[in-house]
Amino acid sequence: MLPQEIQLSFGNVYIHENILIAKLNEGVLFDVESNKKLLEIGAEIFKEKNYGYISHRVNSYAVDPMVYMESANVNNLKAIAVVSENEMTRKNAEGVEKKFYKDNNCFEVFQTLEEAVTWIKTII
Repeated sequence: MLPQEIQLSFGNVYIHENILIAKLNEGVLFDVESNKKLLEIGAEIFKEKNYGYISHRVNSYAVDPMVYMESANVNNLKAIAVVSENEMTRKNAEGVEKKFYKDNNCFEVFQTLEEAVTWIKTII
């Protein structure tokens, strides 16, 4: 099955099996309102089925860490991964963003998409 692609004003979302992968546009602010749209897509696609989310950061953009507080309340969202080849982006996600997610065991940072997919599959 080929991944389904959904285009949004702030980036593209790809649905593959039980993983939602987002590639956001350069320079956007990923805020609580944008996150609500992603959570709605997750609820619609996966229903009550467990799934994981990957933020594939190929572009540079800002993330409001408050999005993680809301995401933590989604019972079937079992894992969040951040993927970036940029070391500073990874350090920021690990050092700042991860602190806002209630379950640190289910938030990890990776250099490659393949590593993130493999990890999410072990969680869900």
